[in-house]
Amino acid sequence: MLPRCRLLWLVFRAGLKGEPDMESDAQMDSTAQTHPESNHTVDATGLACPLPILRAKKALAVIQSGEVLQVITTDRGAIRDFQAFCRQTGNELLTQIEQEGKVFHYLRRR
Repeated sequence: MLPRCRLLWLVFRAGLKGEPDMESDAQMDSTAQTHPESNHTVDATGLACPLPILRAKKALAVIQSGEVLQVITTDRGAIRDFQAFCRQTGNELLTQIEQEGKVFHYLRRR
């Protein structure tokens, strides 16, 4: 684990149980051209862990249940971070799309 992700690791450690994350292949979609409709967008491009997660958490706190949040990141580590974040918080990770050097994460608020 990278030192810059230490805080995030401590937050999610309890739910990881040391098992490898097998969701990444199932939810990662690099060929899809259509993105789900989103109600809100957080642009976290250029930000490193844990800032994309913190920005998403702040945005999720002010949107209504069932609304979709799009988070745009360039940090490759954010793929696994958002998977763990959604498992821990109960928000639904709809999909993650890698396109043109960016990763688009779509979360539905619980």
